[in-house]
Amino acid sequence: MSRIAETFTRLQAAGEKALIPFITAGDPDPGLTVSLMHGLVEGGADVIELGIPFSDPMADGPVIQRASERALLHKVGLRNVLDMVREFRRSNQQTPVVLMGYLNPVHVLGYEVFAQEAAAAGVDGVLTVDCPPEEAAELSAALIAAKLDPVFLIAPTTPMARVKQIAALARGYVYYVSLKGVTGAGNLDIDDVARKIAALREFIDVPIGVGFGIRDAETARAISTAADAVVVGSRLVQEIEAATPETAKEQLTRLVASLKDAIR
Repeated sequence: MSRIAETFTRLQAAGEKALIPFITAGDPDPGLTVSLMHGLVEGGADVIELGIPFSDPMADGPVIQRASERALLHKVGLRNVLDMVREFRRSNQQTPVVLMGYLNPVHVLGYEVFAQEAAAAGVDGVLTVDCPPEEAAELSAALIAAKLDPVFLIAPTTPMARVKQIAALARGYVYYVSLKGVTGAGNLDIDDVARKIAALREFIDVPIGVGFGIRDAETARAISTAADAVVVGSRLVQEIEAATPETAKEQLTRLVASLKDAIR
């Protein structure tokens, strides 16, 4: 059983939902990332999504786009991100880490090489935003062979035929995008999200996490009544952006703790 599966099994036995915070590796400085990851865990993170900086993050709103730009100014690439995970694993062997990013850096490195190096670094899952299930068989096979979980996005507009394709490939959990638009957008309809998740459960066996548009404890609590996990990204990246390097970890930990308390 993977670390991700073990985490969800433990939480479900306790009647709890997972909190999955996202930060961008290398933002605001590569030397801070591992400390911030530990801060997420101290605040109550159950799984960490670690963003791979990319020059054209098409699904991300301006907050996470700026985070990628800051990281790229420090020339943070995919292998640097793997080094950060490796360092994190020196003192944390429990918390699952999912890499979230775009296909190009993975494709350049090569699927098998990437999967093997990611597994060796201590990665547990991979979500490539712009790799649809129709094109994902080769990458998914490489990930599964390396005992990594391929994680997929499902949008409000995803047809059920594609949902069934995702259901056949997904491991760990699926990430339901709670609204149409980019990360950090507003206008979240809680009732609509709950209806969509209920429909997805007819086909999806793995846990369902919900992200995009979750910005505070109240929204996180409402989403957690329907979802197995709550994913928060832009709000946390905003906190990092507003903090100083000296205060970023403390502020991030405090915010994550408030979110975790809300969904307990």
